Amino acid sequence: MLRNEMPSLKIGDLEAQLPIVQGGMGVGISLSGLASAVADEGGIGVISTAGIGRVEPDFMQDLKAADIRGLQKEIRKAREMTKGLLGVNIMMALSDYDDMLRVSIEEKIDVIFIGAGLPLRLPTTITLDQFQNCGTKFAPIISSAKGANMILRTWDRYFNRIPDTFALEGPLAGGHLGFTMEELEDDSLTLESILDDVLKVVEPFEQKYGRKIPVIAAGGIYTGADIYRIMARGASGVKMGTRFVATHECDAHLNFKEAYVECTEEDIILIESPVGLPGRAIRSNLLVDVEHGEKRPFECPWRCLRTCDVVNAPYCIGKALNSAKMGDLEEGFAFAGANAYRVESIISVRELVSELSEEFAEACKLMGPLPSTSLN
Repeated sequence: MLRNEMPSLKIGDLEAQLPIVQGGMGVGISLSGLASAVADEGGIGVISTAGIGRVEPDFMQDLKAADIRGLQKEIRKAREMTKGLLGVNIMMALSDYDDMLRVSIEEKIDVIFIGAGLPLRLPTTITLDQFQNCGTKFAPIISSAKGANMILRTWDRYFNRIPDTFALEGPLAGGHLGFTMEELEDDSLTLESILDDVLKVVEPFEQKYGRKIPVIAAGGIYTGADIYRIMARGASGVKMGTRFVATHECDAHLNFKEAYVECTEEDIILIESPVGLPGRAIRSNLLVDVEHGEKRPFECPWRCLRTCDVVNAPYCIGKALNSAKMGDLEEGFAFAGANAYRVESIISVRELVSELSEEFAEACKLMGPLPSTSLN
């Protein structure tokens, strides 16, 4: 590794040329197009499974079958487009979470990122042997050291294994967040402080199993200098969503991407999502109407999210996110990280990666190479 180059990201026997994981963004924002482009540049491209079957003709009649078929198609399409590393993002809150995990393993995906809940149970669709010995890497998404500790202790005790890596999402991330609204308004809660605590929790399990558990940091990572800073703190890599939305290869409609380019800092707001979690999004007419007490009546034929309060929800979040993905920002909205207002233009994934690499190199020149403890 040259002095000013980004180090690789090693997850067990997998090695990504760059320590960059593209965030998995549903509904339909990160599919095979974006994921394969990121993988081609040396990062880990991630397909989001949330709402992945919406383009299937039988989606309204059979959610599970449509999602399974949609996921199979997207993984296979991505494999045809790249030889790089690919992951999927699966929300535990999905009603077909177990099936999405099984299909991902069967399709030999490289990494599964598990969010919207702590994976403390073995999915009903796979065996313990599959969980312990399949080639796929498991990466729980966490927001605290407490969550990491619960997963580590549970997997160690009941499954005789530990996560291959953790994805730590801080309070500046976009989409659904693993914090209370009060925590999100507390300026003392930072990605850096949480990372320090997670690294302490991880260390004894690394010693017990004789291998590193890389922690991938996310939330507010915007520049190559940010990547340097958080890796110097001990992260093994970063996960970035917001920057990859404003790329030509992103699978969303142009209107969705332009919402990032056109928004101001004041447009980035925290919302109470129908799924029972706070979220960060770009203000839209729909969100303004909801804030003023309006309700958009809807029928839920499939209950796609276990935690959605269908009876009292002011709108269908699946419909809203799909509308936005298709370019209708009047009837939908875009989730986004706290730094989305800094996006100035839509560029290619290659241009973005080049920009981040140059910024990282500049940080190295100013601050010196990463300490050896920051490397895999």
